[in-house]
Amino acid sequence: MSDNTSAIEEGAKKSGILWLTLDRPRLAWHAWHDGSIYVVTGGEEQQLPGLDALDRVHVTLRSKDNGARLVEFDAAVSVVDQAAAGDAMAALAKERLNARDSEHLAERWARECTVVRLTPER
Repeated sequence: MSDNTSAIEEGAKKSGILWLTLDRPRLAWHAWHDGSIYVVTGGEEQQLPGLDALDRVHVTLRSKDNGARLVEFDAAVSVVDQAAAGDAMAALAKERLNARDSEHLAERWARECTVVRLTPER
């Protein structure tokens, strides 16, 4: 594992938020699972306009402690088949704080939201 890959994994695991360069820098909560970052967009969740239509996106991870930039990288973007991504969906649900319907998150996400996998480009 390269130093950059290690920094990405460590930063993504330690901080529950990141910045995505979209129409403007957008703050997003996420989950790290199996070498990729997962985010939920749409419906009642965070709005990350246009993310699901991109091939790649620029990601910035910042320190949870002091907000300092830890690492920046480009990531390949792919829309996730939620029905086939059980472990990733469970990881996302665990990271989703203060949901009004935590016991029904998966059902609501399947109806209203898009789940996107961001895979760091090596």
